[in-house]
Amino acid sequence: MVVVGGGIAGLTAARDLAAAGHDVLLLEASPQVGGKLRRHPVAGVVVDVGAEAMLNRRPEGVDLAVAAGLEIEHPAVVSSRIWTRGALRPLPRSLMGVPLDLDQLAASGVLSAAGLARARREPELPPEVIEGDVSVGDLVARRFGDEVTDVLVEPLLGGVYAGRAREISARAAVPQLVAYAERGSLLEQASAIPPSYDLPVFAGIPGGMGRLPEALAAGSFEVRTGATVRALRRVPGDAGEPARFVLVVGPTNAEELVEAEAVVLATPAAPTARLLTDLAPGAAGELAAVESASVAVVTLAFRAADVISTGSISGASSLSEEAPSSGFLVPPTEGRRIKASTFSFAKWGWVRAAGRGALDGEDVVHLRTSLGRHREEVALQASDDELVASSLADLAEAIGLTARPVDIHVQRWGGGLPQYALGHLDRVARIRADVARVPGLAVCGAAYDGVGIPAVIASAHRAALEVESAQFSR
Repeated sequence: MVVVGGGIAGLTAARDLAAAGHDVLLLEASPQVGGKLRRHPVAGVVVDVGAEAMLNRRPEGVDLAVAAGLEIEHPAVVSSRIWTRGALRPLPRSLMGVPLDLDQLAASGVLSAAGLARARREPELPPEVIEGDVSVGDLVARRFGDEVTDVLVEPLLGGVYAGRAREISARAAVPQLVAYAERGSLLEQASAIPPSYDLPVFAGIPGGMGRLPEALAAGSFEVRTGATVRALRRVPGDAGEPARFVLVVGPTNAEELVEAEAVVLATPAAPTARLLTDLAPGAAGELAAVESASVAVVTLAFRAADVISTGSISGASSLSEEAPSSGFLVPPTEGRRIKASTFSFAKWGWVRAAGRGALDGEDVVHLRTSLGRHREEVALQASDDELVASSLADLAEAIGLTARPVDIHVQRWGGGLPQYALGHLDRVARIRADVARVPGLAVCGAAYDGVGIPAVIASAHRAALEVESAQFSR
């Protein structure tokens, strides 16, 4: 069997199929596996330069990491903030931006007086009849007003999808909001969610989430990097043998034909569409219509003595030992270049520990900024130096950080986040139905059931089961 794509989806599918007793070859076009889970040394400390956490309350990611022999670490209990209305303000408790506590929302100062008054009227609104799909932003704006969507929903969805709230499908991204609206007040139902749970919201891996694909790639299947799959076709079997797949691998002047009984395509939407053009043209057309967003992650390392104070910085206390913060979000209405900053050293104990004495005996701390939203690709055409300068300028204004970094890393993720447009669930159903017409073929990845690590892993488990079922039915 062949798995195309060496991100977390492809590695998971390959692991499942190998565990079921199949000989598996994984083909990855880039020089290394891992996809958006990647580590890189910054000031002598290897840190994540892609995804740094996964949802803990969905089991797939944590279960896979534990099965791969990795430890789990949860982020420190520190506050998050939002940079809006001229200040860093406490991020009020919410469900993807939907307020859960109006008193806390009022105390945060995130909304204007008019915006807060509009949000307070939400419980008076009747249940909605929602036919078809609706965007997250439009649904929340109808219930709470535009300001809640613009200031709270936009930056939270921007962190997950790098998308625009008024274009992202609520049924695909936050289906519980649709169910709440059809029953009545979102505020009353969402506020009934307990403020704390037995399980932390997020989980990470000491040493970085990038250790997960590294561990999976060391499993009982063959991995080939630098192996671009340019074409996929199906050929009839000889003498009663079942049909087989033929993959065209490598450059045109040195192509190789690889045969397989079954194929899992764990590639992003655009390359998957190209590979399915002849085999499943309906699915190919649907996948070609899936848009994506490009983002950049800037990792900055500073001398701890230059950054961490024992009091406040510009009154924000954001880099204070006394009042630590995990970082802040930035609504697009603020007109800043960065959309978020994570204080990795304060969020993750392992990052702080790894930075101790890392620079000729001096302690180093790491911060990250993220830039880029859907249809803002032009902004990311700036040079690495320009992205760093923008990050430092915004950090200086937000938290008073004027120190110069001792090391920097810029990671670009071109087309890295698929956009779940209105009708996304129906689109995925059509894709899978068309692919299912080809026995032994399955698809998985972030383009289908969720962009988070556990959701992507779940899609890989499903794809492995689908091709397994096709083998048994022959």
